[in-house]
Amino acid sequence: MKTVITYGTFDLFHEGHFNILKRAKELGDYLIVGVTSENFDKTRGKLNVKQSLMERIENVKKTGFADKIIVEEYFGQKIEDIKKYNVDVFAIGSDWEGKFDYLKDYCDVVYLERTKGVSSTQLRNDVNGIIKLGCVGTGRIAKRMCHESKYVSGISFDYVFGRRIEAAEKFAQENDLTFYTNKYDDLLAEVDAVYIAIPHPFHYEYAKKALLSGKHVICEKPLTLNKSQAEELYSIAKDKNLVFYEAIKTAYAPGFKRLIAIAKSGIIGDIRDVDATFTKLITDEKSREYDAKQGGGSVNELGTYPLIAIFKLLGLNNRNVSFVSFKDENGIDVYTKILLSFSDAVATANVGIGAKKEGELVITGTKGYIYVPAPWWKTEYFEVRFEDQSENQKYFYKFEGDGLRYELSEFLYSIVNKTKNISVSDEESIKISEIIELFGSES
Repeated sequence: MKTVITYGTFDLFHEGHFNILKRAKELGDYLIVGVTSENFDKTRGKLNVKQSLMERIENVKKTGFADKIIVEEYFGQKIEDIKKYNVDVFAIGSDWEGKFDYLKDYCDVVYLERTKGVSSTQLRNDVNGIIKLGCVGTGRIAKRMCHESKYVSGISFDYVFGRRIEAAEKFAQENDLTFYTNKYDDLLAEVDAVYIAIPHPFHYEYAKKALLSGKHVICEKPLTLNKSQAEELYSIAKDKNLVFYEAIKTAYAPGFKRLIAIAKSGIIGDIRDVDATFTKLITDEKSREYDAKQGGGSVNELGTYPLIAIFKLLGLNNRNVSFVSFKDENGIDVYTKILLSFSDAVATANVGIGAKKEGELVITGTKGYIYVPAPWWKTEYFEVRFEDQSENQKYFYKFEGDGLRYELSEFLYSIVNKTKNISVSDEESIKISEIIELFGSES
């Protein structure tokens, strides 16, 4: 007897799940199906699972393909299950190709072709529906979002627009998407919402058109390069009752949210200083980050991160702001120090694409301080420190994957439940665009 095993969440069971199980069953004589538990889904960063474990098990059972159903509860269980049940073949969807090659030491590994586009066509009438999300852009961050979207239930991320049709087609093929185009109107006709991941100067144009077309928008940072455009976009979204998010991934991460809450609780007294640094060395001077026409430079590329931390901790009413920059021969700032003063505090944001500095965040208070080591923008660990070191406290939080799943999860929640963005307020987003505009006017 040839035994096959496969695993999945099987949330909102649809034709794609059915086909995977059918193909897995055809590989042998006896099929074991592992259904992930709620706790395991959380530990591996799977967000917005809508159905209970029992509901998902029942849906698998109804197909008639599973000879045995087990529950997957922890990392490493697959190897133990393969040994325990004398499994001959491990089968999984092709969107995970290569990720389970380590199991070849124990059995054959087969990647089964997934059924494209079924989420939107099969589950449209589900109680909350499936949000069809179109990707605007074909770059690095867009590719990461494709992967991260697999961890958020309720999203169908199968559509992409590229300004060059060749790039759109290649992106669709590499990421197993069903629809690609170089005509923005065609994308908008297919989707409920868009994720904008194109160079900064084009955010306003594409976001505005999507909003005016009645589509929800989640846009990469910085939202816009000037204040008035940001204000206009939020105004349109409000008038049309649409969800409009700026995708500052740090702001949506569980660890960062906890950090802000603890810092503002008074545990370190009154906050007097915030010092935040984010630098990354980009050596290819032909890259987008060094191109003024594509909004290059340290402030445009990285300034959003330290600024969101500063404004969440100190508020939006800074008295003044100044900049000190080092620029290359083309006028691109490769390292910039942003200095902000408030009525009772000061703040410094250090950003760089051509100079490296320790990427830490330090929050200074009248009773102690908080230290967040690099990379603080992926907050997983921080310490609250006092004069008496025996009182120091350490905090640990999980930051899953690239972190994009957190913003995507909240975006989906806002669409379904018609709620405001609680992680990045309109005012914070507009304020960041104001600082970026001011830097541009002084450069």
